[in-house]
Amino acid sequence: MKILVIDDDRGLRRSLSMILEDEGYTVVQASNGREGLSLATEERPAMILCDVRMPEMDGLEFLEQYRTDGGAALVLVMTAYGSSELAVEAMKKGAYDYIPKPFGADEVVLTVRKAEERENLRREVGRLRDQVRADRRFGDLVARSASMLDALHVATKVAPHESPVLLSGQSGTGKELVARLIHRESARAEGPFVPVNCGAIPENLLESEFFGHVKGAFTGADRDRVGLFETARGGTLFLDEVGELPANLQVKLLRALQEREVRPLGSNQTLSVDVRIVAATNRDLEEAVTDGSFRQDLFYRLAVVPIHLPALVRRAEEVPELARHFLERHQERMGLDIEGIAPDAMEVLLSYPWPGNVRELENVLERALILSEGPKLVVADLPVHVRNPTTGGKLVTDEDDLSVKRRLAELERQLIQRALERTSGNKTQAAELLELSPRALRYKIQDYGLG
Repeated sequence: MKILVIDDDRGLRRSLSMILEDEGYTVVQASNGREGLSLATEERPAMILCDVRMPEMDGLEFLEQYRTDGGAALVLVMTAYGSSELAVEAMKKGAYDYIPKPFGADEVVLTVRKAEERENLRREVGRLRDQVRADRRFGDLVARSASMLDALHVATKVAPHESPVLLSGQSGTGKELVARLIHRESARAEGPFVPVNCGAIPENLLESEFFGHVKGAFTGADRDRVGLFETARGGTLFLDEVGELPANLQVKLLRALQEREVRPLGSNQTLSVDVRIVAATNRDLEEAVTDGSFRQDLFYRLAVVPIHLPALVRRAEEVPELARHFLERHQERMGLDIEGIAPDAMEVLLSYPWPGNVRELENVLERALILSEGPKLVVADLPVHVRNPTTGGKLVTDEDDLSVKRRLAELERQLIQRALERTSGNKTQAAELLELSPRALRYKIQDYGLG
């Protein structure tokens, strides 16, 4: 640690320098406050020992100017016996502590060491507080890649505002987690967060689910029912897979967003609604607008702030930390004691393309924990399709993995890769072979990390 000693007494400066250098500190010296300010700027010491009474610029003037200039080092003032009122004044101006003159070598070293330890403790507490705040803020979201950090930066920046947000990205990239983050960081945090999967509700029940109904509105409506908009009043309504909404519901959703009111099915009265909308999709909605399957006016209403979450294959540097996070969480829930992941198993996790993204990684690790004999997760604990994702360019048949989504995603990735190889990287020609629009192909190339 570097210490700046400021005193007009040359002999005292030399004595202090020898004492401190014997203890391993680097020392620079100044004979007055003005010289001290100059050296503090050049040398950037971590601590300053400054006499109070000096010609040209005394210790109090130095301290005031140093803090005004933004100096952040610890300042210990040295005062003569009987000058305690000056020491108190110095501490009011930002001094950390004081050393009364005359002093012995042990007293100086003890005071400096104590100040150093207190400052290190303060910094560590600050670091831990920031870490806890970050963990609380981002929850299960791990962000180390530039693309994911950018996405979370936009999410936290837009959270305090009422603007609708459209989250895009493949299934399993964490869209609902980001939606919950936006809700948690908003003024609506105390209100409800209501998630709904638009693709999971039968089409004939959608209007009733969204807007509610009154008794007798249709056969079986034996009582009034509150809709999702009313349920989310004062909070956030998360419309997952919004691209799956049929055309007639798109019209009614647009009207609800524009008018900020809904009409329950079978009612002749409207209800005002106070909700913040966050929508999500794994489709290219711009492409859906182009082909007519999604309304352009609704798209622009939902996508005031668009945020794209990258596929896990594009942020592979996050795999180790995500793996450790899921490992700790699930083994605690299961009552297991696994020390970690063996290096060769981690290499397998890093080389796998993760078509199911973060959700697939979590499922794989939960399964591996159940099968593991400990003390660490090893390659044999991982599913066959993760250990050997491809054989000769063909999809491996893994009887343990019956997920249609994962199989289709991996097949799509392989087909795109082959089309690009066959056309020597010409995306327009590859799109024709794949029967995709060039825009949709660019979107998929980005998600699969093939660009």
